[in-house]
Amino acid sequence: MWRDHLTEIIIFTLLFLLVSGMGFVAARWRAPKDMAHLDEWGLGGRSFGGWITWFLVGGDLYTAYTFVAVPALLFGAGAAGFFAVPYTIIVYPLIFLVVVRLWSVSHRHGFVTPADFVRTRFGSPLLALLIAITGIVATMPYIALQLVGIEAVLKTMGVTGESTIARHLPIIVAFAILAAYTYQSGLRAPALIAFVKDTLIYIVILVAIVYLPYKLGGWGEIFDAADAKFDASAAPGDGALLNPNNQIQYVTLALGSALALFLYPHSITGILASKNRDVIKRNMSALPAYSLLLGLIALLGYMAIAAGVTPLPGATEGSVDNNTVVPLLFEQQFPSWFAGIAFAAIGIGALVPAAIMSIAAANLFTRNIYKEYLKRDASPAQEANVSKIASLVVKVGAVACIVFLDPQFSIDLQLIGGVIILQTLPAVALGLYTRWFHRGALIAGWAAGMGLGMWMLYQIPNAASKRAHFGGSNFPLEKFGLDTPKTIYVGLVAVALNLLVAAILTLLLRALRVTEGPDGTTRDDYFADETDPRKIPTQRQPPTPTPTEPVA
Repeated sequence: MWRDHLTEIIIFTLLFLLVSGMGFVAARWRAPKDMAHLDEWGLGGRSFGGWITWFLVGGDLYTAYTFVAVPALLFGAGAAGFFAVPYTIIVYPLIFLVVVRLWSVSHRHGFVTPADFVRTRFGSPLLALLIAITGIVATMPYIALQLVGIEAVLKTMGVTGESTIARHLPIIVAFAILAAYTYQSGLRAPALIAFVKDTLIYIVILVAIVYLPYKLGGWGEIFDAADAKFDASAAPGDGALLNPNNQIQYVTLALGSALALFLYPHSITGILASKNRDVIKRNMSALPAYSLLLGLIALLGYMAIAAGVTPLPGATEGSVDNNTVVPLLFEQQFPSWFAGIAFAAIGIGALVPAAIMSIAAANLFTRNIYKEYLKRDASPAQEANVSKIASLVVKVGAVACIVFLDPQFSIDLQLIGGVIILQTLPAVALGLYTRWFHRGALIAGWAAGMGLGMWMLYQIPNAASKRAHFGGSNFPLEKFGLDTPKTIYVGLVAVALNLLVAAILTLLLRALRVTEGPDGTTRDDYFADETDPRKIPTQRQPPTPTPTEPVA
């Protein structure tokens, strides 16, 4: 009952209301003369310095879902859950130079979304539309997953009801508040709240990583308990250490996730909000500090095993909700006041990324669908208003996913989202370095990668929820005719086919002398900085092909 958790509920509510107030105040923080512009509402005026960007991007990538799901994966499957640690380490050197070039060309041309860049780089409105739709579809379930983190905390505190509406009412209220201050303050709201969110998480984890091993008998006892649990498991991939059955899955999932992370629109939004190239360079060097924190967060899963935590029941009969193991661990091992702070850290940890994700998805709709196809002469103020409304619609969709879908299916949808967003890699990431690919080949490659990815995902069951299809992102190799229990990450296979098709068709289309779209960028665009006098402030919409020019 909620009355048994009154102290936790009060502290959680007070801190939640505090950051909500900060969200509304953010409209006056570094306020411009006019917020009615996507540069201001959607990108914070492109003026964030090193510290703000570090907290904003870090708060965007390390979410409430990370706080509960990574330890839950270690709790349920063991060492395979550590894939999140290496992928968040290797991602920064992989994208160091890519995002710097993206910032420069976006600064020079006024791009707000990755689809803006693709539209100008390859001269293809169709390719840009596919990139925009892909980004929106991949982002939607990611927003819903932030609600999964909050829901795990609310279940632990007993704030649930019998009916569907009563059970989800606190989440609906929380996201209504989030929608209100995001509508008013734009990207400035999550940027300001990120300071509180990350401070709370650092405090909670540092205390936990010192206090819990002491209370549970030391690290030896913790790892012994994990060994004992997984030795008794019948699943071939489970174990406190990696084994031959899960090594391919581990490596491909880590690499594929690293390639996908900064293709998500919300990651790019944080980058484009930075004021210059040096800010991005410093952040790509400093953000791995979050990975240290992530490694400590992951170990909470093994601590929950040692503490004898039993997850709360899941949505389907006979299932358990492993996402509740971290809240239960804090609830059982800490005083109520500290557990309340930990719960607030998770809840607030959902607000920052959810706000940025909804803004990023709204910007994609506004710039690459509304302005491109519905109102080409839209003014900056009209763009900003449409983006605000679209961000509200996105949040409503995320809440609907939680209310009407099995939470486990929402988790699986996010894994599918990673496969989907990876198919934008050739056009967005490689497009920043080369224009070698033909726009028609990129469209065909996208279609091939998406088709193979969806087919593979359809073949994956989920035993926990008794669902035969779309049950995760690790494809059993036995379905390729191999006699092995090993699995491989779908996204990496799909993007490999994407690149292969794009490369072969580029050679073919060049041989057939099929017209390529105009490249609206120059080499210097990729090295521009904030002091560059050659910025093109008027080119907010990429040039439209002439009527005689074939459109791919």
